[in-house]
Amino acid sequence: MNATTKGVEALKDEIRHEIRAIFKMNMKFESWNVPEADNHEASRKIIDVMQKAINELKDEIKAGDYENY
Repeated sequence: MNATTKGVEALKDEIRHEIRAIFKMNMKFESWNVPEADNHEASRKIIDVMQKAINELKDEIKAGDYENY
C-alpha cells in the first residue's frame, strides 16, 4: 500500500462522517425552510445535488485541476 492510499484510508471514516453531516444539515435546512416538505422527496433531491457536485469534482480531477493542489 503506497503513502497516498494509506493517507486516504486513515481519513475514510472522517470523510464518511463529514458527508453524512452535510446531508443531515441540508435536511434540517429544508425542514426549517419548508416545514410541510416531503422529507423522503427532499432527501432524494439533496442526494441528487450532492451526487452532481461529486461528479463535477471527478471531471475536475480528470482535467488535472488538482495535480498541484
